[in-house]
Amino acid sequence: MEQRVATPPREEGARKRRADRPMRAFWKRIRKPLAESQFAKGLLVNLLVQAMWFIRLTNRQVADSVRFEGSRYEALEPGIIALWHGQHILMPAFYPSSRPLVAMVSRSADAEINAMMIEKFGIEAVRGSGGRDSARHLDKGGAKALIALKKALGAGKNVCMIADIPHGTPRDAGMGVVLLAKLSGRPIFPAALATSRRKVLEKSWDKTTINLPFGRAAIAAGEPIFVNADADDAEMERKRRELTVQLNAATEEAYRLVDEKP
Repeated sequence: MEQRVATPPREEGARKRRADRPMRAFWKRIRKPLAESQFAKGLLVNLLVQAMWFIRLTNRQVADSVRFEGSRYEALEPGIIALWHGQHILMPAFYPSSRPLVAMVSRSADAEINAMMIEKFGIEAVRGSGGRDSARHLDKGGAKALIALKKALGAGKNVCMIADIPHGTPRDAGMGVVLLAKLSGRPIFPAALATSRRKVLEKSWDKTTINLPFGRAAIAAGEPIFVNADADDAEMERKRRELTVQLNAATEEAYRLVDEKP
């Protein structure tokens, strides 16, 4: 009988990085023309949105996938849904609540496509960057975005933020989500989405995950996190670490749910 020889981890990692190169090269070629053409951006957005709906429709949600209606999360809404970079791409199509949603999107040129996409799902986009290490060092754009998100929560809408800092330490929460919870008095819902069929871009800093059709899907959520209005720096740091732990736990749970044999 023929025996298979296991591929060494280093060779396997090199193989995956080589597989990622065509996609990165393609994006570098098209990003500048896209930035300069509203027609091209609109066409790409429509194609991506249709693909996301297709993936949504062809991934059956497992029985334990979180839905806000009738759950303890619904009783605590409006709240702040916190996600990790690279694991969030399909979430607009799976948003688990009927409550209106406002999402923070980066002010970078690349993120304009993201903003246009989520608006197609009926989600309002607020441009800014809320993931700074220190609540004292938000730039003007980030501060304005947090104010807009606080107003949205006050109006009864859920908001969504990416918790880790772009190109920083992946899956380690910044202070932006915690600061918004402190300012608004609303809870943080650490959440994650996973599909059983997926492509992981191994060389990307955040291990970006491309969800694929014809599989199973699950949303998992951690324990809601509240931040007192009078929280000092030490308490804010403790809450930041708690958010990191809860988000990682939710991510592990989402993948466990979809990777278990039905």
